[in-house]
Amino acid sequence: MTVVVRGLLNSRAAHQGAVVTIGNFDGVHIAHQALLKKTVDAARRLKTTSLVMIFEPQPFEFFSREKSSPRLTRWREKFSLLAEKGIDTVLVVRFNQAFASLTAEQFVRQILQEKLQAKHVIVGDDFQFGRGREGDFDFLKTAGQRAGFSADSMPSILLNGERVSSTRVREALAASNHKKVEQLLGRSYSMQGRVVYGDQRGRQIGFPTANIYLHRTATPVQGVYSVRMHGIAEKALPGVANVGIRPTVGGTRTLLEVHLFDFAKEIYGRHVTVEFCEKIRDEKRFANLELLKEQIGKDAKEARDYFEKRGEV
Repeated sequence: MTVVVRGLLNSRAAHQGAVVTIGNFDGVHIAHQALLKKTVDAARRLKTTSLVMIFEPQPFEFFSREKSSPRLTRWREKFSLLAEKGIDTVLVVRFNQAFASLTAEQFVRQILQEKLQAKHVIVGDDFQFGRGREGDFDFLKTAGQRAGFSADSMPSILLNGERVSSTRVREALAASNHKKVEQLLGRSYSMQGRVVYGDQRGRQIGFPTANIYLHRTATPVQGVYSVRMHGIAEKALPGVANVGIRPTVGGTRTLLEVHLFDFAKEIYGRHVTVEFCEKIRDEKRFANLELLKEQIGKDAKEARDYFEKRGEV
């Protein structure tokens, strides 16, 4: 069972002596997965535990403030993916001005050596850390020898000659290139959330929806999609979804609305995962609800056709 440690102050002796890896792990794409596997394998070989250090907020969010790119994964989604890969401990470090001011030498000595007493540290070959990003892997390896831990790096993973990264996943999602997204992630892109009560407007126009607040300032997907919903039946259920603010009805908050085909059960309060299969169109404002209803009918038919071709409806 994967343990969450919220903050360095809550780190205890039980979390010391681990094989440690460090990063944002936004999206947990195939390069992240390779790094996580290497970390877990090393922990087993060294007969110790594996620990992933992540940051809240993510460093690029801290430095760019409101201009930061949308996250691929919220905290809960990221934790689920890390746990699936067999990580023993997820250490969530508060990234603030004090932490950002640590030199590379202080980071090694105060955190990796004194606080975590790391046995072995594995990072990506492009890893940089410390104030002004002054530390790199060579620095880490040399400093680790003085601090009593060994270090190893993970080479970049290339796809079609380009380095796999969270940025590339965002770009593929923005371009609606879901085949490329699946290649980069090793799975379809998905979002998690809890089904909440809405204004029942979808039910009134003949397309009842499961409403999910995303708790995000920005989303990497927007518009109408063919989707599968996981978490409410033995197998994933097909449907059509809209991600956006719902401009036709004066919405201002980003919401994920999912209309499931041939499904009429109450699922309020359920935590679900929505898998995005194919984009149908961008969100747009309609002059009235009748035109919106007509378009949703077309969207639903396109999504149903998508799943019929795959024998899912």
